[in-house]
Amino acid sequence: MNIVDVIRTLAGFAWLAAIGFGIVAAVRASRNLTAKGSSMSAVIVLVIAVVLTILGSGLVYVESSERGVVKTIRAGGIRPEALGSGLHWILPGVEQMVPYSISNQTYTMSFLPEQGPDSGEDSIRARTKDGQEVIIDATVIYRIDPTKVVPLHIAWGENYEAGIVRPETRGSIRDAVSQYGVEEVVSTKREEMVQIITGELASSLSDNNLELLDFILRDIHFSEEYAAAVEQKQIAEQQALQAALIVEQKKQEAEQARQEAQGLADAAVIAAKGEAQAILIQAQAEAESNRLLAESLTPALLQYQYILKLSPGVQTIFIPSDNQFILPLPDTSNPQIAP
Repeated sequence: MNIVDVIRTLAGFAWLAAIGFGIVAAVRASRNLTAKGSSMSAVIVLVIAVVLTILGSGLVYVESSERGVVKTIRAGGIRPEALGSGLHWILPGVEQMVPYSISNQTYTMSFLPEQGPDSGEDSIRARTKDGQEVIIDATVIYRIDPTKVVPLHIAWGENYEAGIVRPETRGSIRDAVSQYGVEEVVSTKREEMVQIITGELASSLSDNNLELLDFILRDIHFSEEYAAAVEQKQIAEQQALQAALIVEQKKQEAEQARQEAQGLADAAVIAAKGEAQAILIQAQAEAESNRLLAESLTPALLQYQYILKLSPGVQTIFIPSDNQFILPLPDTSNPQIAP
């Protein structure tokens, strides 16, 4: 309770006291009793009541979160400057103060009735660039420019929320939405769209003596027809994605089989090369062995081996005196080893 309320309360009690003293004075006078004291008290209290009433009517208190616009019957009809916070005097019966809050205010337009100031659904229906209807819930946080309270009062009075904030917000949203396709509105361009709305709305409110503090895009809904179409599209995309995954899986299986076959083929080639290399090495070893053996054979050694192979059971051989052997020996001038 501020001082003005206190004065007005005291004025009310003073009027009740004055009436009470007046009644007492009248009763005493009707009984031929002295009423001088009661009458004097009634007059004094009456004067106090009048003074307090005048003070209560002329004094106004402006809260720190308010500014007061003073309407007057004098020329101009309104004081050029709004009253700041504190106690002020206005002429009773001639002037009247209208308080305006300069605190932050919130205005919500929502699909849900309980979230907005108005009963019923109050969301914004807008058309995208490709003709789709979207339903948008939004909140505007704003305040009255403290230096422009009087111009606001002159232009809109206390109807500034319904006259400026609501229509300007709805218009800015519809203008911005119309610049984008529906897919952009709900995904890739949503933040950009919010920035456009914020800029346009801030400029519009500033022209009408208000300050935009924040714009919040709360939600985006679709019409039932479009929502059903989006759902069918998502189902089709999921099916296509599943089919693509299956194809990719088959490709991977085929590639794995190809790599396995290639590995087996490479292993066979390596094995064949190894076997051929082994045969070559063996042949080279045998050839080298034969070469060394051939180099080691002498005619005498060959004759000796020949005799041993000729007859292992022969112990005595008679030969003519003019012949060395009874049988002709093989030609050892160019020895060859049969395979």
